[in-house]
Amino acid sequence: MKIVAASDSSLLVEFGNVISPELHARVLALFHALLAEHDPRIRNLHPGYASLLIDFDVMQLSHVELSVHVRELIHAAPASRNASARAVEIPVCYDAEFGPDLGDVAAHNEISVEDVTRLHTSATYVVYFLGFSPGFAYLGGLPGKLRTPRLATPRTRVSAGSVGIAGEQTGVYPVDSPGGWRLIGRTPRRMFDASASPPTRLQPGDLVRFTAIDRASFDKMRLEDLH
Repeated sequence: MKIVAASDSSLLVEFGNVISPELHARVLALFHALLAEHDPRIRNLHPGYASLLIDFDVMQLSHVELSVHVRELIHAAPASRNASARAVEIPVCYDAEFGPDLGDVAAHNEISVEDVTRLHTSATYVVYFLGFSPGFAYLGGLPGKLRTPRLATPRTRVSAGSVGIAGEQTGVYPVDSPGGWRLIGRTPRRMFDASASPPTRLQPGDLVRFTAIDRASFDKMRLEDLH
């Protein structure tokens, strides 16, 4: 583990440099320990795959003081998989209309399009962190047979709710935005709502499963979600 000053008002705690559930469990343990303190001197927390960036009030706290406290928390709260992790189910319509890259993912991995859907809905994913755009959750746990490179040229617009694959990750675009992930489906659920509390459907540490739905169910759920 390394603790380094990332800026004049932030501290970076690095647990390693690989993507693994074990390292991420350590990140989440520190993340939740700091959240539980409700310390007004801590302005923001940004968990990553194997690191936690801590923004703090430099007028009330120093890098040295925070470093000492972080080490105390790490020793006091050993990492473990969160038994109370929130389980979230996300319905997805995998029709070709919503999954223009289904064929490419299947061809790259030498499997059928049906296998892509079956494998994608068979796994339980972990929310590693949120980033890129509001509510965009990076999910780990993608089956090896689905790992596919990003598009060589990103799309200028990807519709909100689109489900994509990039390398060994999967995720859902929460808002309309550019994007280079391989699109395999779309959920009717809103992943980001600025008026809600919290505004994001997913949070770091959540366990996610995708379920396949047909187009009629997609349209019905979308109407329900709008109301």
